[in-house]
Amino acid sequence: MADDLWKNSAGDLARLIRDKDATSRQVVESFLGRIDAVNDKVNAITVVLAESALEAADRAGQSAAVGPLHGVPFTIKENIDCVGSATTNGIPALEHALPLRDSPVVSRMKAAGAIPLARTNLPELGLRITTDNPLRGRTLNPWTAERTAGGSSGGEGSALATGMSPIGLGNDIGGSLRNPAYCCGIASLKPTTGRIPHATSLPPSELGLGAQIMLVEGPMARHVKDLKLAYSILAGRDARDPVSVDTPLYGPIPGEKRVALVTEIPGTELPESTIKSIRHAGDILKDAG
Repeated sequence: MADDLWKNSAGDLARLIRDKDATSRQVVESFLGRIDAVNDKVNAITVVLAESALEAADRAGQSAAVGPLHGVPFTIKENIDCVGSATTNGIPALEHALPLRDSPVVSRMKAAGAIPLARTNLPELGLRITTDNPLRGRTLNPWTAERTAGGSSGGEGSALATGMSPIGLGNDIGGSLRNPAYCCGIASLKPTTGRIPHATSLPPSELGLGAQIMLVEGPMARHVKDLKLAYSILAGRDARDPVSVDTPLYGPIPGEKRVALVTEIPGTELPESTIKSIRHAGDILKDAG
């Protein structure tokens, strides 16, 4: 049913649209309906771009596929530039800070045919591991309101986990992609610095040294296969980011693949449930070779 399209992965939605088993408008409308039904409970979506998303969906339905995510909606953390909506960084003073250009990651998602659907919440300046700010309020964990949704990309994590988005964009210095994925039960990827470009058209355009060394943009989704797809779309050099580079995404895999399992941290006692989960993940990797 068209109303249930929100349950599909981003890649599957692209296939449905490509094979004409669903239209981009049906897909966008399904996610808009899901946002209406769910967002009040978690406060993950801050701004819904319904009008522009539906217009883009109609244009997608009238044209040939332009990329691997043709007609598929995506969400964007509120510290990433997307023309037509403010890059607030969760700060009241920046509520109307409209960017002049899309960030490289938004531009590349659009070039792949994807459609901006909504903006998602974060703590002020993305500087905390829980998502709450004086402009948008607190984002709740999608499983239980008593737990954190994580941060700083907690709005993305909660939106994805509740089916309000099939794929989204966040960023990470010290865990801002990975922490919400852990808290919300979705998948994310912090790429190596320089793999995916970062740039803004709003001041300050020059990042401090810490951000230059560690800040990366990255994809978030419910399915690992969607991260792989997004990675191929987002990676590569952009002239606005001097740290970004063009390097192969694939190459020879070492004959011996080794993984370290961290089950002890000095000064911290890990819960037995955490250790059990780490070892279970190790068993899965071992079974996969």
